[in-house]
Amino acid sequence: MRNLPAITDNTRVWGESFRRYLAKALNQVDAKDQYSSAAEDGVLLWDRENGYPVISKSGEWRQIVLEDGQYSGAITTNQTAASINTAYALTYTSSIADGITNGTPASRIVFDEAGQYMISFSAQISSTSSSTVNFWFWPRVNGSDVVGSTMKNALHQNGSVLVVSRSAIFELNAGDYLEAMWAVDSTDGFLDASVATAFAPAAPSSTIAITRLHG
Repeated sequence: MRNLPAITDNTRVWGESFRRYLAKALNQVDAKDQYSSAAEDGVLLWDRENGYPVISKSGEWRQIVLEDGQYSGAITTNQTAASINTAYALTYTSSIADGITNGTPASRIVFDEAGQYMISFSAQISSTSSSTVNFWFWPRVNGSDVVGSTMKNALHQNGSVLVVSRSAIFELNAGDYLEAMWAVDSTDGFLDASVATAFAPAAPSSTIAITRLHG
């Protein structure tokens, strides 16, 4: 709350102070309080409690999503499974981490703010077996597998390489964490990080990209 400039005997000085006060006050978004009404659409206020702007829409206050809420991660080494039919979490190294960070353990991707997030995943699978090798990929949120989310893929010959990918929207709360899980039914199957060639850059074994869509 800005205080009005004190009235002085010098009206010119006070007038200039009052002009500057009005310029700052009118430039500032009003704060949302217990008396603020969302009955009329298009009212813009600052939510001090949560630290973001809100706008009235259809009788409720909706968060205006700021730039924060982005993550881009990659794994640049081969990933192998010590045991078959066993879930393993992938650990990404981030190149962008704004409001979304690696937690403890680092396989956990932690979300600072609640909202809807678009999450895009990819993995480059390969095999050193001439027999069929099956791969599974799925997300976990707060340690629980997301129902109906698994991708299953198979390679059928030695030296095969395939990129698998999927994008989905997740509804997450502040402090939630996500892990990308994988499993394989033969230790001949692995996630391949291809080296650079004379004509193309290196390929990561897995990537993940996250963007916050809504609050």
